[in-house]
Amino acid sequence: MRSISEKTNYLTTQASLYGILLSEEEASLLLKHLALVIQKNKVLNLTRITSDKAGILLHILDSLLVYKAAETNLIKYRNFLDFGTGGGFPGIPLAIKSEVEGVLIDSVTKKVVAVEEFLKTLELDSRIKTSSDRVEVFAVKHKNEYDLVVARAVAPLATIIEYATPLLSKNGHFIAAKANISSHELDAGLKAAEFCGLEYVSRETYELPEGSGHRELFIFKKIKSAKVKLPRKNGLAKNQPLFS
Repeated sequence: MRSISEKTNYLTTQASLYGILLSEEEASLLLKHLALVIQKNKVLNLTRITSDKAGILLHILDSLLVYKAAETNLIKYRNFLDFGTGGGFPGIPLAIKSEVEGVLIDSVTKKVVAVEEFLKTLELDSRIKTSSDRVEVFAVKHKNEYDLVVARAVAPLATIIEYATPLLSKNGHFIAAKANISSHELDAGLKAAEFCGLEYVSRETYELPEGSGHRELFIFKKIKSAKVKLPRKNGLAKNQPLFS
């Protein structure tokens, strides 16, 4: 795919297969973001995906499925937070599609600087902010602040549930995007969710086009207080998870 029209047609067609309708402006911004990531990747390791077609499927469409999962579950949110955002996925596509305020977090400062450049170029920087804080540190300053928290391929389910919980507002939702998840990881995640005061809402399963991969989106809702004070000290969620 060389021309913009070819890329746009491919993206809109693939998205429509999942009931995701994109305007010309949305498709243009999504593709512009991908182009910025691929260009920046020449000097900074943001992704192993370097072709337009793979990027459309494995970054843009994959991120839009997070939006689809929220829509399918009738999740209403005034703001969102994406932690472990890397090159801005799924946060920037979610921002483009939902038009709400958000924050994109990554502990690697160079990646955050790159994402800030992308946001400015895309003219999203007025409502989408960034942070290079560790998620546990950020949560101390922003407890119960976000209606929607998302994470894509960051860490085991139990760990990211612990990260997300203190950031969520009452009745806020967490969407965790995973590829292939073992029954053991899922069991530990569900135990962590119950311990952290989250209700298991839904499991959305998708196959990406052209054999590109399997995706599982797990949706949780914060309904009560956790049985432990969160966030715990830096590193404990990763190195000493509540359940493993």
